[in-house]
Amino acid sequence: MHNKLCFSTAAVSVLLLGCMPQDTGPSAAAASGRQCFRAQDVNSFTPVDRNTVDVRVSANRVYRLELLTDCRDINWSQRIAIRSRGSSWICTGADLGTELIVPDAIGIDRCLVRDVRRLSDAEIEPSQSNQN
Repeated sequence: MHNKLCFSTAAVSVLLLGCMPQDTGPSAAAASGRQCFRAQDVNSFTPVDRNTVDVRVSANRVYRLELLTDCRDINWSQRIAIRSRGSSWICTGADLGTELIVPDAIGIDRCLVRDVRRLSDAEIEPSQSNQN
């Protein structure tokens, strides 16, 4: 299942981030070998299961987000937003400052991300690699 990221919700998240202290970029993470992306650069997502979501950042970069707990409606959602607290960057490794915001039947479900990992080319499913 291939879904588009809801840019209006993402824009609200970006506006909320404007009130928080921002870092200047992923330089500290890059120095430690971590790979990073910005939430606004995500162009689609694919739920793997209720604890795992793959997000596509560009034509050839996919990151796997492991969630802290089940995100009950992620498999049915047509849109999500990603919010990172304290930074505009989401980096590989443990990351409890990032959350998925998923609309559900009674409001919004906030699902904390516990780990971020970039998938290798071999791990990206052929059906995902052909998506825009």
